[in-house]
Amino acid sequence: MDDSHHALLAQVASMYYEHNMTQNAIAGRLGLSRVKIYRLLKEARDQEIIQISIDWPLDRDSQLESRLKERFGLRDALVLKTINQARFQALRRLGQLGARYLEQELRDGTTLAVCLGRSTYEVINAIRPDFHARVRVAQAIGSMPFAMGELDSGALARQLAQQLGGEVLYLPSPVMADSPEAAEVLRSQQGIERTLAAARSADVALFGIGTLDPETFGFVRAGFITAKELAELVADGAVGDVAGQIFTLEGQLHPCEFNRRLIGITFEDMCAIPTTIAIAMGPEKTRAILGCLRTCTVNVFCTDDQTAARVLSLDEGSR
Repeated sequence: MDDSHHALLAQVASMYYEHNMTQNAIAGRLGLSRVKIYRLLKEARDQEIIQISIDWPLDRDSQLESRLKERFGLRDALVLKTINQARFQALRRLGQLGARYLEQELRDGTTLAVCLGRSTYEVINAIRPDFHARVRVAQAIGSMPFAMGELDSGALARQLAQQLGGEVLYLPSPVMADSPEAAEVLRSQQGIERTLAAARSADVALFGIGTLDPETFGFVRAGFITAKELAELVADGAVGDVAGQIFTLEGQLHPCEFNRRLIGITFEDMCAIPTTIAIAMGPEKTRAILGCLRTCTVNVFCTDDQTAARVLSLDEGSR
């Protein structure tokens, strides 16, 4: 798209959305047909020159929030009331809920550690355009861009820093090394150690909770672990991952080589960060969420009411 056409799309979008002009009025002003204006507006949406954000009501379930906080010793729990919406709509609303909380935590000088994943992406996308804070955004886990694309930790750190007007600290490393010994060498490199040190000393960390489904586990798509190897870990008690670290239903770090090959912050690092915000929802994540809440890595948990009820029920049944 050349600059002149881009400018036309932006002009039409501005006249329609910012100045509340009708399509007929825009057509008359620009000497174009109404059909042409309609097509230009559609193209502007398709090219993401127009980005529409729907501000859903964010009703919360205070009873479930209290139960989660009491049971798992959380500082805060955010439980979204759902209204029979499709999964993607509920996840976007959950992202808005997480974004509002994150905005309260961020101020000039804050260091924010960011991991990868869809939930983290939804929170970052839901931060209000007029919200700015001069923060340091530290990439908390290495990259696997070919498997994760826009959900990769490097892409999310860059997007968040651009939105907030802050500084980004990239982790110039793949997410996994070929062996624990190679991982030690990588972690000792100056550029990698600098970013890991910033992530360890972060004021706030933002992350999702992953399941060990080979169809969705990014590390399988990236070739760092096979579906067979992942199935063996699940058979040995693994239920999920947080910041790439695989854990059990009891909330213990799984003693697998996979964890020792990871380039990123560790369980111990996350437990020392003052505010750790986890965003997750869905019936397929119930066991992973329960295991994660039993670790020390989460003190603020954001989910929906149905997931919260399932997690609490599973916890009661497994005691």
